[in-house]
Amino acid sequence: MIAYSEVWAFTNTPGQGNRAGVVLEAADLSDAEMQALAAYLDAPETVFVIRRGDGRMRVRYFTPTQEVEFCGHATVALGLTLAQAGQWAGEALELETLSGRVPLRLISEAGVPAQVWMRQRRHESRLLPSTLRGPLSEALGINDRMIHRGLPLAVASSGLWSAFVPLLDAVILDGLEPDFPAIEALCRELEVSSLYAYTPMGVNRFAARDFAPLLGIPEDPVTGSAAGALMGLLAHHGRLPVRVGRAVGVIYQGHAVGSPGEVEVEIEVQDTRVLAVHVGGCAVLDREGHWRP
Repeated sequence: MIAYSEVWAFTNTPGQGNRAGVVLEAADLSDAEMQALAAYLDAPETVFVIRRGDGRMRVRYFTPTQEVEFCGHATVALGLTLAQAGQWAGEALELETLSGRVPLRLISEAGVPAQVWMRQRRHESRLLPSTLRGPLSEALGINDRMIHRGLPLAVASSGLWSAFVPLLDAVILDGLEPDFPAIEALCRELEVSSLYAYTPMGVNRFAARDFAPLLGIPEDPVTGSAAGALMGLLAHHGRLPVRVGRAVGVIYQGHAVGSPGEVEVEIEVQDTRVLAVHVGGCAVLDREGHWRP
C-alpha cells in the first residue's frame, strides 16, 4: 500500500487554489505505477519523492496522462506536507527535478508552517511576432483588438515553457471561450506546455488563466511555474516597479473555475536582467489515503 496526501496549494481553504497529490515514499514505484496513481488521484499534478539524502530530494511530477518536468503548485504542496509530517523544519532543502535543481524555503508563523517558497530555474523568454495575435485570439475566443499592446506577448519559462497573452482587462479574461484543439495545436507549434492569458489588476498585481490541454489539463486552476515565468518576463521588459534590485507581485488565478488562489512572486533583477525567480504560497492538507499498486 502506498500512502498519499491530497493538498490544496496557493490557498488556506480546502477546495480552492490548486489540488496536488503528494507521495513521500515512491522509491519502489515503477514509471507505470506512478502514472497509474496520478491518474487515480486525478489532480492536475502529483509529485513523487524518489530519493532523499544530504539536503536533497529527487522528485518527479505526473499529470493524470503524462510526466512533466516541473510543477510549482505541487512543489509548494510537497513542502507543506514534509513540514507538517515533521520531516522538514526549514533547513536547506533542494529538489532535483527534470528541469533542474529547485531550492525550497520554509516560512513559519509562531512555530507553524505557513508558506513554502521555491527558487525556480533560470528564467528565459523570447517575444512572439505580432502575426500570432490573430491565431492566439481566435484560440481564446476573442477579437485580436482585445490583446494588450503595452505588455509583452511572449513565451517564457522558469521551469516549464508557456505562451503569455496579455489582455486589456479582467472582463475579457473572465469571458474567454477557449478552443482547446486550437490551443493544443498552438502549444505544439510554439513548443510550450500551456497558453497563459493575463491582465493587469494594478502596478504589480495580475489576474490570469492557464490552458494546458497538451498536458491533459484543459484549464489549470493556479499555476506556480507560469506565475514565476510571467513576473520574470514583466520585470525583464520593465513592466514592474523595482526597488533595490527586487520586484514583487501577486498573481490571482482560479476564479474562472471556482477555485481561486494567490501566487506570490519575487524577482531579483539587475538592470533588465532577471537573476532569480522566487515563487511562494500557502497550502492546506485536504485528506490522506492509501493506494494499492
